[in-house]
Amino acid sequence: MTEFESIYNQYFQDVYSFILSLSRNEKIAEEITQETFFKALKSIDKFNGTCKVNVWLCQIAKNTYFTYLDKQKRYDTKEIPEISENSVEEVLLKKEEIFRLHKVLNRIEEPYKEVFRLRVFGELSYKQISELFKRTESWARVTFHRAKGKIQELLKEE
Repeated sequence: MTEFESIYNQYFQDVYSFILSLSRNEKIAEEITQETFFKALKSIDKFNGTCKVNVWLCQIAKNTYFTYLDKQKRYDTKEIPEISENSVEEVLLKKEEIFRLHKVLNRIEEPYKEVFRLRVFGELSYKQISELFKRTESWARVTFHRAKGKIQELLKEE
C-alpha cells in the first residue's frame, strides 16, 4: 500500500463527516470528499507538515465545498415546479398562515413588531437592525426572540 493510500484510508471518514456536516447532503459530501483527495494527491508534494494531515485535508475540503457552492449559485436554474392539486392547496394554506401571522403581529407592541418585521420580512441581519435602532446587536437578538415568544403566545390563544 502506498503512503497516499494509507492517508486516504485513515482520513476519508473524517473528511467525509466534515463535509457532510457542512452540506447536509450525502451525495454532495461524497463528491466533495473524492475531489478533495484528488486535489490532495495532486499537491501532496506541497504539504509542508506545519499542520496535521487531517487539518490540511479538511481545509482543502472546505475550499472545494465553497467553490462548489459558488458554482451552484452561478448556474442555478430554478425549474418550474410541477403543479398538482395539492400544491395549489398548500399555497392557499401558506397564504392563510401568513395572513394570520400579520394579524397577530399587529397586536404586539413596538419595538417587537418592527424588529420582527425587519428580521423576517426584510431579511435584515441583527447587526443591521441594531444600527437602525442605534442599539447593540444583542438588543436586536433579544428583542427578536421576545417578539417570537409574544407571537407564539398569541397564535396559541387563537
